[in-house]
Parts: sequence; structure tokens; C-alpha cells
Amino acid sequence: MDWGSFNWSLLTIVGPALLFIAILYATLKNRKAKQGEIERTEQATHELYQEEDAAHRKRSDVVP
Repeated sequence: MDWGSFNWSLLTIVGPALLFIAILYATLKNRKAKQGEIERTEQATHELYQEEDAAHRKRSDVVP
């Protein structure tokens, strides 16, 4: 038996299967994010944008 072709076959079958399992695991884990966490993240992002906008407006008001 030619072990070289066996190893190649093993890699082409097992490799993609492991990749699929890893992607599936990551997808399912990310779906479980709680709604409260998402809302808190969105609120923090909104506040950060407001702070940056206010700082930008202060710098724009100063004209030499």
C-alpha cells in the first residue's frame, strides 16, 4: 500500500472537517451573546462617538 497517498487523503478529508468544526463552534458560541451585552456595547459605542464629536467640534471652533 502506498502510504503517501493515504496521508494525502487523510489530510484532505480530516483537515476540512476540522476547519468546519472550528467554524461551527465559533459561530454557535457567538450567537449566544446576550441581548443585554449587545445593548451595553451599542450604548458605549454611541457615547464614545458623542465624546469624539464634541472634542472635534471644540478643535474646529478654534480658528487662528
